[in-house]
Amino acid sequence: MSELVSVLHPGDLPPAWRTRLSPYHFERDEVGQSSAGVFKLANGGEPGLFLKCDPTGPFSELPDEATRLRWLAGAGIACPNVIAQDVHDGRNWLLISAMPGRDLSAAAITPQQCIGILATALQLLHAIDIRTCPFDHSLSNRLALAKARMEAGEVDEDDFDEARLDQSAEDLFQLLETQKPDGADLVVTHGDACLPNLLAQDGRFSGFIDCARLGVADRYQDLALAYRSVCDDFGEAWGQAFLDLYGVPQLDRAKLAYYQLLDEFF
Repeated sequence: MSELVSVLHPGDLPPAWRTRLSPYHFERDEVGQSSAGVFKLANGGEPGLFLKCDPTGPFSELPDEATRLRWLAGAGIACPNVIAQDVHDGRNWLLISAMPGRDLSAAAITPQQCIGILATALQLLHAIDIRTCPFDHSLSNRLALAKARMEAGEVDEDDFDEARLDQSAEDLFQLLETQKPDGADLVVTHGDACLPNLLAQDGRFSGFIDCARLGVADRYQDLALAYRSVCDDFGEAWGQAFLDLYGVPQLDRAKLAYYQLLDEFF
C-alpha cells in the first residue's frame, strides 16, 4: 500500500513553493479516504488553500485530478482551481483553492436537503455531453486498473465493506469478471460520488471535490456510491428517496451492487 503523508515540514515542499507557502499554517485534513496526504492551508484573511501529495507511480491520482479539475472548470461546473502542481522528491504535489461551504456529510442541513443537493449536482454533471469529455472510465478500463491495483498489493482488504471482510481481493475480482452487467448508460461521472466529495453552502450545491476519477462511465458508477453513502449516513429509506429524486425510471439493483463491489478496489 502507498505510504500516506501525515506530517509536512517546510523542507518537504517543492523548492519553488517554499517561500510562497511559508506564511501559511498547515493542518492535516482527516476527512475522506484519499490515498493522498491532504492539508488545509490558512493564512489569516487570505483565501484558503489545500495541498495534496502522494508517491509518484502508476497509481498516483494527483496528475489525473489536476487534469480533470481544469477540464471540469472549463465545463462550467464548480470545483477547486488548480493553482500549481509539481513533482519533487518522489512525490506528486497539487495545490488547489479551497471551495466555499461544507461537505454534505458535515453540512448543517436536513437529510431531505442533503439528498436534494446530491441529486441536483449529479443531474448537472450527468447532463454534460459525453463527446466533450476526454476521460474514458469505461468498465473495461476500470477492471484493468482494478486488477493492476490488486496485483500490486494496493487493495486494502481490511477496508472492505463489512459483508465482504471474509473474502480476498482475488475472490471479489472473480465476481467482477463473472457478474459484469450488460450494456452501459454512459454519462460524465464523478467516479467517487459519496457525500464528503460534494459541498454545499447556504443549502445549495457549491462544488465537487476529489475529482481524480472523473470520466465517462455508466451512470451507476455515481448512483451506486451516492446511494451507499446516503444509506450509511441516514438509512436505506433516504437512499431510496435519493434515487427517486434523481429520477431512476427502472432501478437496476444488480448494477447498484456491482459498482459498489468495484469500488472495493479503489
